[in-house]
Amino acid sequence: MEKKNIAVLAGGYSSEYVISLRSAQEIAKNIDNSLFNVYIIKITKETWEVESEIACGIPVNKNDFSFSLNNQKTKFDAVFMAIHGTPGEDGRLQAYFEMLGIPVTTGNTTAMALSFDKYFCNKYLKAQNILVSESIRLNGINDYQAVDIIKLIGLPLFVKPTNAGSSFGVSKVNIAEELEKAIEKAFSEGGEIMIEKFVKGRELTAGVFIANGKEILLPVTEIISKNEFFDYEAKYTPSLSEEFTPADIPVELAEKVQQTAKNIYKLLDMKGVARVDFIWTGTELFFLEINTVPGMTRESIVPQQVRVAGYSLKEFNTWLIEDAINRNIN
Repeated sequence: MEKKNIAVLAGGYSSEYVISLRSAQEIAKNIDNSLFNVYIIKITKETWEVESEIACGIPVNKNDFSFSLNNQKTKFDAVFMAIHGTPGEDGRLQAYFEMLGIPVTTGNTTAMALSFDKYFCNKYLKAQNILVSESIRLNGINDYQAVDIIKLIGLPLFVKPTNAGSSFGVSKVNIAEELEKAIEKAFSEGGEIMIEKFVKGRELTAGVFIANGKEILLPVTEIISKNEFFDYEAKYTPSLSEEFTPADIPVELAEKVQQTAKNIYKLLDMKGVARVDFIWTGTELFFLEINTVPGMTRESIVPQQVRVAGYSLKEFNTWLIEDAINRNIN
């Protein structure tokens, strides 16, 4: 059987660029090269370039998503998305590949656009009876009065960009005097932000992958940050957080987390692997956010969960690629 060409997309336009490159490199190492030819495609606002053992720095032809080397044209059978943030997680690239008829290991344009905006995703899920924290949305740096926000949301609260990952631009506000600086920080990552009521509890997260005839609910991880919350520093500095997979929680709670994650995955019409984050208060499970292109570095949570579940990353990545291709055929 002829090997299929797989493009692992890396980079992007957001502050998560470096994390995306690390994810892509780890993904590429864990794709079965007996089945697939693997090429990392680095994307920035200025360039789209191929990186592989046989080609490096070669520009991609955006008209048909191909590249040429030694007068030989290479096209791709599928895209493994590893761009965190825009344009890989917000539906932009999904729309491009849908027009070209190239399968991608994520949800479609609509699903990705909805899930990417934290505020509107929360509102949609709340209407579907998913428990979410109270929040408001701001779309202008002067479009607020601190006293009104605190009166409505209360303290402490979180301020976060609506469309950034890895906790970039996120602040926990404990006193009124911290709010203005937190809002400015969030706006530095994007033009829209949300202010969310703080929910105290244990942070739990579970990966989900559902395809034809295959339903994988990955083990639950508990995240314990040594910082005030699981911010960027804690996420990528091993000494500042602890992650326990499987989480030391009752079986009934683990099943509740997994089933709620599965429900959210389906409500958002998600595809590929997604990680759903929650806060468990002791009595209630609050949805935090869904990561539709979760980190795939060796230290990232989904790879941890995959290994604990007894799968190799190579076989898991094969399932993701095959699912994308099969969905495109059907």
